[in-house]
Amino acid sequence: MGEKFCPSLWPEEPVPIDERDCKDCGLYAHGSPMVWGEGNPQAPLMIVLDNPGLRKKKSGETFVCGTRQTLQQTAFEVGLTMDHLYVTYILKRRPVKAYGKEKTRTICSKHLHAQIEEKQPSLIFCLGNVAVQAFLDDETLDVKSTRGKTYTVNDQKVRTAYHPLAIRRRPNLHKLFLEDWQQVADLYKLQQAGGR
Repeated sequence: MGEKFCPSLWPEEPVPIDERDCKDCGLYAHGSPMVWGEGNPQAPLMIVLDNPGLRKKKSGETFVCGTRQTLQQTAFEVGLTMDHLYVTYILKRRPVKAYGKEKTRTICSKHLHAQIEEKQPSLIFCLGNVAVQAFLDDETLDVKSTRGKTYTVNDQKVRTAYHPLAIRRRPNLHKLFLEDWQQVADLYKLQQAGGR
């Protein structure tokens, strides 16, 4: 019998000491913790989401939110594990009230670009319109028009797919989401085999 999927809390990468008290974007005032990234910091595949999402219940208990459950399950379905993946965010804190979106994303993107420079992933996978628009620096783009294509940004290969929450809300998108993940897994396997 095959291995069964079970969602789990992936280890978080510690926030760099010189960034722990960053207040540049203003989201520190929302009170949510800074999350630098999770999974394997040395992974070849970097997943980019809009923000870290909710991580604790009102009781204070940590849990795996729906976004991360769907992400982990789909990765499992295409043969990828936590060892292959590092998940990070445009915003390093979860917004809990209104904020200046464009300005905040621009300010916070410096952290993401520093991570990419340091980690040099073989592929970046942007999930959701916010991540796509912020990373590709074009507000007119969306997942529907970019999925299935490979982009190059600062010599980094970039693919796109719907946000995991969109899949949970609209199950009809699951097939497309799975296709995009399978293509990323295939590209990774091709790279490992020495292809391009």
